[in-house]
Amino acid sequence: MIEAELKARVKDVASVKDWLGKQVAPEAATYQDVYYDRDDEMTGSDRELRVRTVSTAQSRRSVLTYKQARVDEASGSKPEHETEVSNPEAVASFLLDTGYTEYVRLTKHCQNYAFQFAGYEVLATLVHVPELDGAFLEVETLVSEARLHAALEALGDLLRELGLENELESGTYTDAILAARSR
Repeated sequence: MIEAELKARVKDVASVKDWLGKQVAPEAATYQDVYYDRDDEMTGSDRELRVRTVSTAQSRRSVLTYKQARVDEASGSKPEHETEVSNPEAVASFLLDTGYTEYVRLTKHCQNYAFQFAGYEVLATLVHVPELDGAFLEVETLVSEARLHAALEALGDLLRELGLENELESGTYTDAILAARSR
């Protein structure tokens, strides 16, 4: 499956929260992400290897994610493969022992809104990354490659409804964090 995703910078957080809150109640979550690489093998070929731990008021779960190279340059959408892991420390130990290094570690404070839009199961996530200024909205849905462009159009329509069509961000959080840390 491909994660069709668009990300926008949010200037009026209250308005976005209001619109999304009319769709569904949010779920607060904290994402602890650790990205791994080996001699620029992943980043040099536009791929990602990540262990993410998601904590909510009700649960805590960890996921190993592998993202292949972009299939849509403008949005940055990538084929994504995930599996839940019961012991993220064991996965980290395996990766480190096999030559991977920790590329970047980051925290995302999120409000997740899952709802139907234009026939798609959409996850809209209002994101605050402590090391970055401002807020972001990620809108995503999982689709087959054949449905990617239609899904991206629908996600674009959702951002237009929110007044964010001119605020698209194509960069990654990892790149933004590394740039912020190098200043």
